[in-house]
Amino acid sequence: MADPAAEEQAQHGAELCCECGQFHLLPDNHLYNFQNEVDDELICHICLQPLLQPMDTPCGHTYCFKCLENFMQEYNFCPMDRKKLSLQQCHKSSLLVRNLLDKLVVICPFKAECQQTMQRCELEAHLQNRCPGFKKYRCELQRKRSPVSKGKEEPLTKVEMTTARDPEVPRDPEVPSGGSTLVAESSAAAVVSLGTAEPGLVNPAFEEIEEDVPQRASPVAETSTIEIHREDPEEELGMRIVGGKDTPLGNIVVQEVLRDSVIAADGRIAPGDHILEVNGVNISSVTHCQAVSFLRHPGPVLHLMVLQEKGFSNKTAQQDSTSATNQEVIHVTLIKRDRSEPLGIKLIRKTDEAGIFILDLLEGGLAAKNGKLSRNDRVLSINGQDLRQGTPETAAQIIQTSESRVNFVVLRQPGVQLLDPGEDGSTSNNSSSSSGGGSPVHHRRRLEQSHYRRKSNYQKELPPGYISHEKTVAIKKEPKESLGITIGGGRDNKNKLPIYVTSVQPIGCLFRDGRIKRGDVLLSINGIDLTHLNYYEAVSALKSNAASHSVILKALEILSADPTDLCLDISERGFSWSPLWITWLGLPSYLHCCQDIVLSKGNQESWGFSIVGGFEESKGNQPFFIKTIVPGTPACRNARLKCGDEIVAVNGVPAVGMSNAELIPMLKEQKNKVTLTVVSWPGSLV
Repeated sequence: MADPAAEEQAQHGAELCCECGQFHLLPDNHLYNFQNEVDDELICHICLQPLLQPMDTPCGHTYCFKCLENFMQEYNFCPMDRKKLSLQQCHKSSLLVRNLLDKLVVICPFKAECQQTMQRCELEAHLQNRCPGFKKYRCELQRKRSPVSKGKEEPLTKVEMTTARDPEVPRDPEVPSGGSTLVAESSAAAVVSLGTAEPGLVNPAFEEIEEDVPQRASPVAETSTIEIHREDPEEELGMRIVGGKDTPLGNIVVQEVLRDSVIAADGRIAPGDHILEVNGVNISSVTHCQAVSFLRHPGPVLHLMVLQEKGFSNKTAQQDSTSATNQEVIHVTLIKRDRSEPLGIKLIRKTDEAGIFILDLLEGGLAAKNGKLSRNDRVLSINGQDLRQGTPETAAQIIQTSESRVNFVVLRQPGVQLLDPGEDGSTSNNSSSSSGGGSPVHHRRRLEQSHYRRKSNYQKELPPGYISHEKTVAIKKEPKESLGITIGGGRDNKNKLPIYVTSVQPIGCLFRDGRIKRGDVLLSINGIDLTHLNYYEAVSALKSNAASHSVILKALEILSADPTDLCLDISERGFSWSPLWITWLGLPSYLHCCQDIVLSKGNQESWGFSIVGGFEESKGNQPFFIKTIVPGTPACRNARLKCGDEIVAVNGVPAVGMSNAELIPMLKEQKNKVTLTVVSWPGSLV
């Protein structure tokens, strides 16, 4: 350790911080060992250390947030010029200043075992994922806390210590500097093991297994820089995002890629990817609204740095990485004259390798005429849908539902012959599929995805910072006068949303009244309940009641402690307006629609997802959210579970009020089957 008095500090109540790796009291600022002398302009003149969470005063001075907060509890003036001051007058320093501070080079505090240097914002991820000294410390701590059973030591659990985090402290994912080369064009990549979770991260995906069972290594992820080109600089990217530092998710995560969008055509970004940078700006520690603003900014070229899950590594991973240098990622676009035109591609699975491969191109078919696809190409994605762990049936369905453009991203390794179809351990009915106009050979059963209102024992208080205000609006009007609103949502919507106002037109009586606003959730009109209706039923109810001389509307307005969080007025060009993902987090529980998702796994599998949230003393009750879904696992194969989904219950037991330590055993105890009750909100469109 860097501090020789560590043991003495531990005895005096200081704890080893999981973010900075130093012993200090949790309410105190983090401690760092800086490699070089820091410019005086970046020093806090209260603690005389480089600034943490810098706050600017109206008189032009900058201090650490915690230093200033503690000072203002006793005094009402600026420490430097003694001008009258209150904490409410201060504001966060500019993004430029915060980035300069984050990039200060620090030395790993575990000097004996690790001599690494890195940017300050990368230290936490280094400690959690790569530092041998911190790993050794955790092992020793676990050894002291856990009894030895069955004559051998229990493996260290992947659930880390949870510390009281200040919500303003940046938690940047690591951008590692070494690893194998990513087989994708225009991408600088590195491999990082995600076997160790960040503090507060429940990782059923990364559960340890018995020593006598052949083990897979930790899940592997890669950071890649992706360049997106737009012919129209104003065109939407076509993806939905969740997360932000103002939510338990922390990072910005891709929830969905829209079909036929710019992102889908590129084919390299998939649901579950974490977006770390936009055009060189670090967004891994910004609020949800700030991230939306960055990603909606128009421009012909967009540079994104993303962290992508690649599934579990295994013993042959090193061999695979060396052969990967000979592989090539190829983008191919096929244009159908009409929706039913077949592409003439035969797809198949292999027994020894995940994914889908091209078995054959039918002579005279669209793909054969195009000439860019080849036998044995591995299909990585079609129209932006990730198929690295997919099936031929899934691929065929995507192709058949495509309008005109079908965008393939394939991986090609020269000189490798395709296995005979008979080598797949199953019959041709479920191992291959054709991209012709008909259905796949094997017809999958489509189960009804039943949704239901959130039960009373599943309900929760609104998250901190949200207020919901119910209002009743009574209006006298002319019978032929329009209400003048447009609506969205409805229980027939994919996410089973309530009816909400998308616009208030200046020609109607509601605009004149002024109390109904865009984003309000409509509860009833003239006593008719709107909360259970689909879109068309709601339109009909509103139109029929608008013919009356008087209208009584009940509506719900969702408010945030920070008004800028919910009123980001950036138009969704080409799309009708819809609330941001973060808005739905403030919707009262009685308006939620839940669904039960059943996952099944083998004895040697893990569930394949990680979650964040839960009760913490410093933050109170927070919802549990799905943060990571690992390719090739039960959670990924299910296809209904998405990043950003809220876990309401596990096997019928409510998760509300639980801490990480309570939910972890419940998930690990489920051997082969688990039922997750979840609420899913649509991510913000960018």
